[in-house]
Amino acid sequence: MIWNERAECMSRDEMEELQLRRLQDVVKKAFNNVPYYNQKFSAMSLSPEDIQTLEDINKLPFTTKDDLRDVYPFGMFAVPRKDIIEVHTSSGTTGKPVVSGYTREDIELWSEVMARGLTMMGVTEDDIIQNTHGYGLFTGGFGVHYGAQKIGATVIPISTGQTRRQIEIMKDFGTTVMIFTPSYGLYLSEVAQEEGLISEDTDLKAIGFGAEMWTSQMRKEIEKRFGVQAFNIYGLTEIMGPGVAIECNQQSGLHICEDHFYPEIINPQTTESLGADKTGELVLTTLSRVGMPIIRFRTKDITALRYESCDCGRNLVKMDRITGRSDDMIKVRGVAVFPSQIEKALLKIDGLQPHYQIIVTRPHLLDEIEVKVETSQELFSDEVKEMVSIKKKIESYIENEIGLRVNVNLVEPKSLPRSEGKAVRVIDQRNIH
Repeated sequence: MIWNERAECMSRDEMEELQLRRLQDVVKKAFNNVPYYNQKFSAMSLSPEDIQTLEDINKLPFTTKDDLRDVYPFGMFAVPRKDIIEVHTSSGTTGKPVVSGYTREDIELWSEVMARGLTMMGVTEDDIIQNTHGYGLFTGGFGVHYGAQKIGATVIPISTGQTRRQIEIMKDFGTTVMIFTPSYGLYLSEVAQEEGLISEDTDLKAIGFGAEMWTSQMRKEIEKRFGVQAFNIYGLTEIMGPGVAIECNQQSGLHICEDHFYPEIINPQTTESLGADKTGELVLTTLSRVGMPIIRFRTKDITALRYESCDCGRNLVKMDRITGRSDDMIKVRGVAVFPSQIEKALLKIDGLQPHYQIIVTRPHLLDEIEVKVETSQELFSDEVKEMVSIKKKIESYIENEIGLRVNVNLVEPKSLPRSEGKAVRVIDQRNIH
C-alpha cells in the first residue's frame, strides 16, 4: 500500500522538474524574508535568479547548527511570528537550543510525510499506535502523532517512561505498532520478559524506531525480542522532525520525501559534492516549508544515496541507515572511531547484552578505550576462566573492527544505566584531567 502514489512513484524527470521549481521558490522566499539568508547571499553576490538548474544548488551557502543558534530564538522565521502556530526545539545540551517554527501549512506537510512513512510500515486506519517518543519540545512524539492521525489510526500518546505501564497498556489495549528509540525498545523488552510477556501474547505487527544510532545486529535483536519487523524512521528538528525518511517493507534503506526535502551528499572535510552511492555527510534543503525554510543544512549524519528502483514500487531516493555522525566520531590515537563500529563487534557474540559504554581516557600521554559491556546472567555466573576467554574474544573482534586495542570490562546484567530516550554510549574523560 502506498499513501501518495502521485508523489512517491513519479519518474525521476518529473521529480527533478518539481525539485527545481520548488528550490527556486524557497531560495527566493529565504532571500526576501529571512535576514540571515539575505545577508549571506548578498555577501556572496548571489541572487535567487542565479539558480537556474538543480546543480546550481552548489552555489548556495551551507547552513549549520551554529548558524541557527546565532539567530535564536526566532531569527530564521520567514513569516510573521503570529503565523507560527507551534514551536519545537533541540535539546540544547551543547549550547543554545535550535528553535523550529511551524505554520498550519507546515503541520499539514509534517502530517503528510509521516503518513507516507507509517504507511510504508504497513500502518492503516485499523491500527493502534503506542507512541513512546517524548511529547513536548522534542519533535519525535508530535511527528508520529500527526502522521498517525492523518492516516486515521488510533494513537496512544503515552510518551517516554512508565515502563511497566507501557507493557500493561500494550497488552490491554491491543497495541499493533510500537514507536521507540532502539535503546528504550531493548529496555522495554527486558521489562516485558520480567513481566512474563512474550511476543505471542501481543497484537504487535510492526515497530518504528529512530532518534539514535543503531546497528543491523541491534535491529535483529529488537525484532527477535518482539517478534515483528522494526522500521527505521529518520528526521531532525532543524528540517522538520521525524518523517524526512522512513524504511519500506524491503528494509533496504530509507525513502526520502525528496519532493519536500532535497538531499545531497558531501565530503565532510572538503564540502565537495559527492555522487550517488558515495558515502559522506547528508545535506538537506527544505523545498516546501513555509514558516522556516532551511537551505543546505549540514546534518553531520554519515550515509549514502541510492537511486535504484525499489521492489516496493516507490521511486523516491533511498538513503542508507546512518552509520555515524561526523561530530560524534571519536578521534583516538589519530584513528576515527564510530561507536556503531564497537556495537557491531559486540553484537556478534552470544551471551552479551546490547547495553554498553565506551569510556575514553588519557591516563598518561596515550589515549585508552575501555568498553564496559553487560553479559547475560548465565555468562556472568560462569568460571573466571570462561569470562577471560570471552573478554579476549571481544577485544579481538573490536580490534579487527576499528584497528585499535581496547580494554573490555564485562559487568553484571542491568548494572549499566538504562535510557528512556537517547542512550549515552560514549564518555570522553580526556578533557577532565
